[in-house]
Amino acid sequence: MTKFIFVTGGVLSSLGKGITSASIATILKQSGYRVTMLKIDPYLNVDPGTMSPLEHGEVFVTADGAETDLDLGNYERFIDVTLGAKNSFTTGQVYLSVIRRERQGGYLGKTIQVIPHVVDEIKARIFDAAEGYDFLIVELGGTVGDIEGLPFMESIREIRHELDKDRTMNIHVTLVPYIAAAGELKTKPTQHSVQELRRIGITPHMLVCRSEKPLPKELKKKLAMSCDINNNAVVEAGDAQSIYQVPMNFLKEGILTPLSEHFNIKIKPNMDRWETLVKHIILPQGEVTIAFVGKYIELKESYKSLTEALIHAGAHLNTKVNINWCDSERIEDVGAYDIIGNSDAILVAGGFGNRGVEGKLKAIEYARVNNIPFLGICLGMQLSIVEYCRNVLGIEDANSIEFDENTTNPTIYLIDEFMDQSGNKQLRTHKSPMGGTMRLGEYPFNPKVGTKLKAAYGNNETYYERHRHRYEANPAYKQRLEEAGMIVSGESDGLIEAVELKDHPWFVGVQFHPEFTSHLETPNPIITEFVRQATKTK
Repeated sequence: MTKFIFVTGGVLSSLGKGITSASIATILKQSGYRVTMLKIDPYLNVDPGTMSPLEHGEVFVTADGAETDLDLGNYERFIDVTLGAKNSFTTGQVYLSVIRRERQGGYLGKTIQVIPHVVDEIKARIFDAAEGYDFLIVELGGTVGDIEGLPFMESIREIRHELDKDRTMNIHVTLVPYIAAAGELKTKPTQHSVQELRRIGITPHMLVCRSEKPLPKELKKKLAMSCDINNNAVVEAGDAQSIYQVPMNFLKEGILTPLSEHFNIKIKPNMDRWETLVKHIILPQGEVTIAFVGKYIELKESYKSLTEALIHAGAHLNTKVNINWCDSERIEDVGAYDIIGNSDAILVAGGFGNRGVEGKLKAIEYARVNNIPFLGICLGMQLSIVEYCRNVLGIEDANSIEFDENTTNPTIYLIDEFMDQSGNKQLRTHKSPMGGTMRLGEYPFNPKVGTKLKAAYGNNETYYERHRHRYEANPAYKQRLEEAGMIVSGESDGLIEAVELKDHPWFVGVQFHPEFTSHLETPNPIITEFVRQATKTK
């Protein structure tokens, strides 16, 4: 008897539907309910995997290898669960599924239409994601009135009719703008947005109102009356110092009352530990600065999971993590010292393509030579091997074949070549629509005893982390690297998962993306240890 909460948005985008959804899910989960979440994206792309980070922001990878919207990352970080492919779908996936079924004769020759066939596919996916849970919270991307969102709105409307009244709830996130010239908050955009929802056949049960200014009681009553909802179901959502403060703000706004009354259940969250972590984010005792070296720093959403993972680590260490955004292309031009400055540690993030690579190599050399704590992720690890081969082993043309297909020393090569040489066909890989083979999703790795990696992860022999890449470190160079002082500290089925330097205070590179498994309540071990080392340097 799963209960469903559908979260829609009105007036304009980027109001925080994802954080609103995740915050409500957190309150329910901390009350002892089994909660899961679903993100519906109305675009026609099958997934964001082939979309530019500048177009879409970060691609979040699930444990089962799905490339999804970054909102799924927020869900995992808030409710401390592992989600999968069924927790996210797009219009492209829905239509692809319907057309494939039609081509295979699955509709028995019927004329295929948006209603009922496309809508039925959407509903089936929603019900599949809900199985086994007390609550499913569904966030619909876009805003009410978008033409691409209409089949999803119809699905929400039909589900309300198919289930008991107290099993579905519609929450509408909207904007109450402040007009400075008039000195007034305006409710008309929200009223029009709700009118559009009701025209479609959906009546919201709760309004979550984003606003720059506090909402007076009379204005809340006006919204409740004009939008035909209970007075206690107008929830103010002002800007917060941290996104993790939003659940606490909702509780202060009295969100428990409309939720409890609508579903006829008791909701008593235990937020003590959550509140402590939020206090450590907002009022920390310590402070460090991390030099974040990347090529997409003009759009920081491209590194959303990683910046959040640093916040999680800081919360558990009661330390504020300041980020010094370092453009790797500028490092190429002026050198590492001028850009990195007096940062306490250096992080080189992942990425695709050769833009900014030489700047990342300079940053890695700077960290190695000056004994600065260093963490390289994915491409960051690969380049740490390239830099070591060039400047310590003296292999001047050492390179990744991603950047030089003709190099005579391919220290980094394609995953296909590893599979050909090793004969390992058990390795789960995904064929990209662009033609390349990618390693996606969760894989096991074994940290080597006595290493910094092992010290960070603890006593277990095997751990799991997520991947998203096409290139691998070439194991043919492993012996030469280790003889020169670079230890292979983590492996998986013969693949190099992590490296570190023997004679360096703390220099670690990992092929996986540890940020994808970091949650506020359970931060990632290697990122937490990296921040801890930065505090020692400071």
